[in-house]
Amino acid sequence: QVRVMESGGGLVQPGGSLRLSCRASGSRFSFGTMGWYRRTPGNQRELVSSITSSGSTTYADSVKGRFTISRDNALNTVYLQMNSLKPEDTAIYYCNVYLYSQPHWGQGTQVTVSS
Repeated sequence: QVRVMESGGGLVQPGGSLRLSCRASGSRFSFGTMGWYRRTPGNQRELVSSITSSGSTTYADSVKGRFTISRDNALNTVYLQMNSLKPEDTAIYYCNVYLYSQPHWGQGTQVTVSS
């Protein structure tokens, strides 16, 4: 059974940084695209960033230049380095991992940006 575990959320002041981690487990085979979504207080879900197994990345326009996604295929782990955080980045961040075209989700981790 595939498990997806996020960590690294918390409370940070505007302009601060956080690093999210997400580890996938439970498969003998390599995972495909890994990414981060977020659900805002307004209950909208959006793709924040994703990275393929070969390292190609995508970013939402709202986070370009501030967030950096990376992955360690040996550890089945994806990271999201978030810098210059803004109050509008406040959301629950969910990790999403694909295995043979099937998406698997983590439980989510809260990120709150507030002074």
